[in-house]
Amino acid sequence: MTNTAETQYPILDVLASRRSPRAYDGDATLTMDDLGPAFEAARWAPSANNLQPWSFIVGYRGDDVHAKISETLSGFNADWAPAAGALVVGITNTLTASGRQNAYARYDLGQAVAHFSVQAQANGLSVHQMGGFDIDALTVALGVNEPQEVVVVFSVGKAGDVAALPEPLKEREEAPRERKPLTEVVR
Repeated sequence: MTNTAETQYPILDVLASRRSPRAYDGDATLTMDDLGPAFEAARWAPSANNLQPWSFIVGYRGDDVHAKISETLSGFNADWAPAAGALVVGITNTLTASGRQNAYARYDLGQAVAHFSVQAQANGLSVHQMGGFDIDALTVALGVNEPQEVVVVFSVGKAGDVAALPEPLKEREEAPRERKPLTEVVR
């Protein structure tokens, strides 16, 4: 499905065409070779003091990690996300090497996920970031311990047939893309 953003100023095609889809090809498989370029882009994202406080746990559809992540998804996410070729958990280290609180850790993880998303889009993969999951259950299921912290889950895969989605999700998927006007975002 193409639904290129209507922008006030020209932006890169890869950004204008980026979406957060809910329809994935449940038959398409992914490997680290498929995701490697996107993780490489994430690795080179900027971070405060070059601390690079992020890490990722990847579950490929059909493996135990994917199942553990899927079991913690909530709401609509539980209906569509398990069809994705991979589910990825974004984790941040909340402390610096000297033991101080890293106030920018979540922001830096966000930068890494954004870089991942753009590279994945450029490589023909779709990414959908989610907040709808049981963070406590996922933290336990994956054995994440302080000072590491689970922040986000995102699905990655090949685009699927929107018509196969349940009606409420299909409607959301086919709706026009909207954003606040630039005058509300930049003051």
